[in-house]
Amino acid sequence: MALDRIALSHFRNHRQTELGGTAQLNLLVGENGAGKTNILEALSLLAPGRGLRRAALSELAGPDGGGGFQIGASLNEQGHESARIGTFVEPERPGRRLVRINGAEASAQSLGEWLAIGWLTPAMDGLFMDSAGARRRYMDRLALAIDPTHARAVSRFETALRERNKLLEDSRDATWLEAIEAQLAEHGAQVTAGRAALVATLADELTALPDQPFARPILTYRPGGPATREELRAELARHRNRDRAAGRTLTGPHRDELEVVMSGSGQPASSCSTGEQKAMLIAITLAHAALAAEGRPGVLLLDEVAAHLDPVRRAALFERLRIGRAQVWLTGTEPAPFEDILGEAAVWRISRGTAERL
Repeated sequence: MALDRIALSHFRNHRQTELGGTAQLNLLVGENGAGKTNILEALSLLAPGRGLRRAALSELAGPDGGGGFQIGASLNEQGHESARIGTFVEPERPGRRLVRINGAEASAQSLGEWLAIGWLTPAMDGLFMDSAGARRRYMDRLALAIDPTHARAVSRFETALRERNKLLEDSRDATWLEAIEAQLAEHGAQVTAGRAALVATLADELTALPDQPFARPILTYRPGGPATREELRAELARHRNRDRAAGRTLTGPHRDELEVVMSGSGQPASSCSTGEQKAMLIAITLAHAALAAEGRPGVLLLDEVAAHLDPVRRAALFERLRIGRAQVWLTGTEPAPFEDILGEAAVWRISRGTAERL
């Protein structure tokens, strides 16, 4: 299956852009600022969540769209349309993102039942040097692409966490705390289970890969609290005084960490070279794409990834993408780095928010 007949209307700098006749490998070339990444961002919004930039809806609408925009695509199987999916914001309701599947209103979460979308962008290059919170969001995004229900558990956990912190601050009666801690423990255990399952399956997938040409990472999930609902609930009750003094909850999935070290050397990813970190990110992205595409169509968005690879790693990347199950979208400022795939890829030149098929 693949996305085709993609249409963007009033989305960022794309007033009206259509992409048809897609392939397994799809390439967008053009100068910086032309709108290549905007197309990838539009495709990322055909999945649950806030897209690859995590931008506010107000930032996504083009200057002449009145605050609204539309993104639509056909999901094709063997050349025949099996579904039409889309997401949009109406000018009269600029703060609400809507979804339609085959013409009927649907939830954003239901998009995950149709497509598994993953991405790698230059903004992610600092993941291993970033905060633990950034790596938790990374785990949750990857988990969501495999299990669309994961987002609901995270959202409910975060809501309950805010409520408990507020109750601690207000020194409310213990009965209130017991009730909210029960919710926090239930949803927290679900979040922990989702993250643990993600890292375990990713680790298995990565173990089967060679150490070269992409440095193979070893992943370890470090939970920030007990894994089971009962244990987490008891831990929260036991440490109320400590948490009240701290002004926040100090136990739970919001304290989780994803530990990454490079296979062979055992060196923490945060201490590795920029090239090694990029190679490990690519390895994780490819492994995740293989997992996410099981049972559902997969789409992989790779923004400016080839330009920073040497010829050996670039050739290895293209070969992995060829044999993968996901439809791939790549961007670059010029065709030269993609010479090995130009004969098989669908290619567009992007310029000032327009797309020309080459």
